[in-house]
Amino acid sequence: MRSFLLLLVFITGVAGCYMLPRQADSAAPSQERPAFTLFYTAWIKPDPGIATVKLRISSHPDWVNWMRFYVDPERHENFLHSGELVREGDELLWTPPDDDAWIQYDVKIESRRSNGRYDGYITEDWALFRADDLVPPVRTDFRDGTQSRAKLEVHLPDGWSIATRYPRYTSGRYKVDDPDRLIDRPTGWLVMGRIGTRRETIGGTKVTVAAPVDQGVKRMDMIAFLRWTLPTMQSLFPDFPDRLLIVSADDPMWRGALSAPNSLYLHADRPMISGNGTSTLIHELVHVAMSARSGPKADWIVEGLAEYYSLEVLHRSGTLSTERYENAHEELAEWGKDVESLDVERSHGPITAKAVGRLRAIDAEIRERSRGRHSLDDVVRELATIDGDITVEGFEQLVDQMMD
Repeated sequence: MRSFLLLLVFITGVAGCYMLPRQADSAAPSQERPAFTLFYTAWIKPDPGIATVKLRISSHPDWVNWMRFYVDPERHENFLHSGELVREGDELLWTPPDDDAWIQYDVKIESRRSNGRYDGYITEDWALFRADDLVPPVRTDFRDGTQSRAKLEVHLPDGWSIATRYPRYTSGRYKVDDPDRLIDRPTGWLVMGRIGTRRETIGGTKVTVAAPVDQGVKRMDMIAFLRWTLPTMQSLFPDFPDRLLIVSADDPMWRGALSAPNSLYLHADRPMISGNGTSTLIHELVHVAMSARSGPKADWIVEGLAEYYSLEVLHRSGTLSTERYENAHEELAEWGKDVESLDVERSHGPITAKAVGRLRAIDAEIRERSRGRHSLDDVVRELATIDGDITVEGFEQLVDQMMD
């Protein structure tokens, strides 16, 4: 085994599958294929803290054989429908009729994490949550040779406005289009209500920063920070999304950050650059750029790369001096010095700090062995095209290739 694997000798017993690049052209349905239309409508109701959601197959419902929803019984309730609906535990199997096909339900917007803080919240003045919460995960069986198209319409209380990651039609509806999914389903962060919004186009990406008013969110500071750093991110990831939504709010929202497709949440109290030189905002932007999921015992790779490249982006963009950049690496090394193994299910804190040091060493060896032709940048770009989970074995194979 190549010498770089000595850096990973503490990882044992990890089984992984080969990772293949995403085949965007072949996996995404051709536009010429006949389509059935999914029309999602959501009515936001602050008083009971719910959204009433209706899914209608507005064209060719006879092409859809069934839809299986994976629901949360504590959040999804009051199902109404046409056609046939069969409940199997936490799964709902819907067989739509050949015409007038629809299913409707209520979903509780509030979502609380284990520490008691919220990652979904609604008040009389605003709401912030994931669009994923509106529609449960779903599997669908439909006629061969067809594809889905989807639109989203959101009905808001008087005086409210909304920010989403989706482009908007002149009708006010949103185009929901995800080439990586067979069935288009709303995803990503949403914020709505009495909100303040700042927009800027940076290097081809339409950036929106939105938050409820009077929450202490520094929208223009964030835009200015992104004008300085996002071009470096885009050069690192040539397929960086062409639309980016950043949402924020103060307590009682979770005091951290969370990424989602083409969007991220950042608590209002989180600094754009921490005292140790790291950046939660850039860390989450790396997650947005990579859209990566970790396989068994590979979370240190995904989280380590996000932290490693948060420092790289700050340094390469000139936001962080070389001295502060080196100090940041020293602090991370000190934090992770007592970690004996990265072989864990979830990477956090000192484990991620330890992973940053390992990745930096791997980058140095790639540069040396390839005589400067390759670096860890080439590995991470390949990982960003992976269709499926990132595995330790697949990561090792990519690193090995870059050393030749």
